[in-house]
Amino acid sequence: MFLFFAILMIATTLFILVIAIPKYFNISRNIVINKPANEVFEYLKFIKNQDEWSPWKKKDPEMKQSYTGVDGKIGFIAKWEGNKDVGSGEQEITRIVENEVIETKLRFYKPWKSESDAYIKIKGLDKYNSTIVTWGFSGKNKTLSSIFFLLFNMEKAIGEDFEKGLVSLKKMLEE
Repeated sequence: MFLFFAILMIATTLFILVIAIPKYFNISRNIVINKPANEVFEYLKFIKNQDEWSPWKKKDPEMKQSYTGVDGKIGFIAKWEGNKDVGSGEQEITRIVENEVIETKLRFYKPWKSESDAYIKIKGLDKYNSTIVTWGFSGKNKTLSSIFFLLFNMEKAIGEDFEKGLVSLKKMLEE
């Protein structure tokens, strides 16, 4: 009888968690860069340039990379295979609005399969000759990953990586 109630309690708890957990996520950070929007955008639209400021490239400088298509154009795909800190996957440019946004599809294969929409938004502050850059990604939580993300604070972990990357981008573009 005890075993039945224990199983019932676990099942009820999991059911409540599945219902209560957010179905979607959106994590982003931003920074002001003291450069005009068109210069910042022109640099950011090229995915290969991320190697110079991305925190993930720094986590595995030896990662294997390959490319398909023309960088800076819709359809360009950058693939990577790295250590346990970066896993493997690919990033495809899906939309570009000149001097406004670069949108990509992120497909992760390891350490687990998932798909997210990533973006870099650019907003010029003409009055100050500066640019606000917002880097983020969003997606739909699958049931099992939702439960995992209750234990792993994705907002904090990914947010910190975005912050590090944006600080590195700012420093590089302003020098």
